[in-house]
Amino acid sequence: MNGERPNDGEPAVPTDRDSPGAGILRASWAGTAVLVVTSVLAVLFEEARAVAAIVDLLLFAGGIVAFGIAFFTAVRRTDDEIGIGGLFFLQGTAPKAVQRQFMASLVIEVIVAVTAAALRPFTSLAFGILVPMWGLALAGVWGARYGTFGPRVLPEPRRARTGRSAREDPSPGDSD
Repeated sequence: MNGERPNDGEPAVPTDRDSPGAGILRASWAGTAVLVVTSVLAVLFEEARAVAAIVDLLLFAGGIVAFGIAFFTAVRRTDDEIGIGGLFFLQGTAPKAVQRQFMASLVIEVIVAVTAAALRPFTSLAFGILVPMWGLALAGVWGARYGTFGPRVLPEPRRARTGRSAREDPSPGDSD
């Protein structure tokens, strides 16, 4: 693939245009940056709180849409064993550099949202708590599209019970 180092297969820089899903990662960081700027302004200036609330709700709504995209994209990968940790947290399914970038964006969103809401309690800054849905859902979109999952493991078929009734089965406490 383009944008990868020949030695370890990880992208040189996850946001390089040639890296798979770089646009998704850039969108995650863009949302994080907008959250940081609007939250700082809203903490400092009461006049900016309405704008911050609108931005927070838009990022949350975008996160809901992205979550749906991630879910339905993952569902279509019927031959892959997809778990929540691998899909949304990219645990073992993405190059470490990509995982670190998405998780850093998510952690910054959480820290900024909680800090802003704590500094100005009982204000519209509480809407910022919803914003981490943006970063988490975009990580899920990346995971659903580009994540590497193992093959799906089908459960063993259940064996049919023998013809004995429950009364004939010895109880765990019974001894012969």
